Amino acid sequence: MIAIGVVLVILGLIFGMSTLTYIGVVALVVGAVLWLLGAAGHAVGGRRVWY
Repeated sequence: MIAIGVVLVILGLIFGMSTLTYIGVVALVVGAVLWLLGAAGHAVGGRRVWY
């Protein structure tokens, strides 16, 4: 989700689409939160490890 967020932010900035940039920032933040929860050992979505 972090990679998708970065791609959307870059595309939003290149094409001047603020909506795309906003969605990218939201995806980036959600991905970072999920990554931090997973790194701390908390179960995310009912799973401890995602394969």
